[in-house]
Order: sequence, then structure tokens, then C-alpha cells
Amino acid sequence: MRSRGKTFWDWADAKLHSRTHTEVLEFGLTIDVQVRLSRVGATELFIGIYGPDGACLHEEAHKARPGQSMTTAMSWGVALARDIAASFAKPGPKATDGATEHRPSP
Repeated sequence: MRSRGKTFWDWADAKLHSRTHTEVLEFGLTIDVQVRLSRVGATELFIGIYGPDGACLHEEAHKARPGQSMTTAMSWGVALARDIAASFAKPGPKATDGATEHRPSP
């Protein structure tokens, strides 16, 4: 079972329709990427990285992905989640636990 962090709970809204991509990576981490439309029509994105034991390693939320459809935002988010997760499998600096970050579009 995943242990969700504050970023997820601040982002969560059960009344909004969302799409989810969950994937267990070869090194045991799970990525959870969710995309939705806000009440004002903005595409929003959540990315979560969880350890094999379900511990929250990294979460970030994007309040808007201007110019991106839900499909495009999901593709971008999954690629980013895989990159962040890979950083946990390598020695060196790690992504920040529970951070909310804003990254530019590719």
C-alpha cells in the first residue's frame, strides 16, 4: 500500500475526473502519474514515486500545463516520472521528498 505525501493530499479532489498511469519499474519503484482538468479547464498533473515498500520518495503537482491536452500532459508526466525514479536507482543527488516543482514543457 502506498503512503501518500502531503503533496498528493493537497492535490487530490475526488470530484474531478482524472486519468491515471501506474507502473512498477524494473528496479521495484512505482510511478503514479495522474492528469485532470480543473474546474476552470486547466490541465493539471500529479507525479508520485514510491518505493518497493510503498514509501513516498517524491511527489510533485503541476497546477497547470498550458497548451497541453490531458493526453500530452500524461505522456510528458510519465517520461518525467521515469527519469525521476531512475535517479533513485543511481548513486548521487536524489529528488526532494514531497516537493512541488514546476518544470518547463519539452
